[in-house]
Amino acid sequence: MKQEELELYMDTYGKDLYSFCCCVTRNRQEADDLYQDTFLKVYEMGEKLEITTNPKSYLMGVTYNLYRNVKRKRSVRKRIVGVCVPLDETAEQIPMEGQLTEDLMISREECRIVREAVRKLPDKYRLPILLFYMEELSQAEIAALLNISESAVKTRVYRAKNILREKLEGLL
Repeated sequence: MKQEELELYMDTYGKDLYSFCCCVTRNRQEADDLYQDTFLKVYEMGEKLEITTNPKSYLMGVTYNLYRNVKRKRSVRKRIVGVCVPLDETAEQIPMEGQLTEDLMISREECRIVREAVRKLPDKYRLPILLFYMEELSQAEIAALLNISESAVKTRVYRAKNILREKLEGLL
């Protein structure tokens, strides 16, 4: 992969990928690291890399695999040492831009409540729903990315929506 090609991917898909990193890690510093590691990994693959179909989906797959590796390493360290290295508890709020009018404040609070509810979902449900609604990937792309069947993606999105509906029914 040439540097120009990498820059093109960063310009085209960088914002979406960073947003995905923030949602997956729930922490700005970890999102920064994951974002950089993703493009570093793609650059290191160099000429071996052939992105022919959907570059965005491919980059999200690399991000997801790197995230799983970090999570797995922390789990092993936790078992060995017995010390919990927080993955999710140190989440920083990602600031939203705009004017602070009453309607905007209400909208912002609703978004915060929904984000918090999604954040509390297990990875099994959180990742498919984020990829489907936030990144607008098809069920086939999500299935390929997560190495599960399309019917499993449908089921997980359906169950996540039901869990969120139950949690948010009285709040919103």
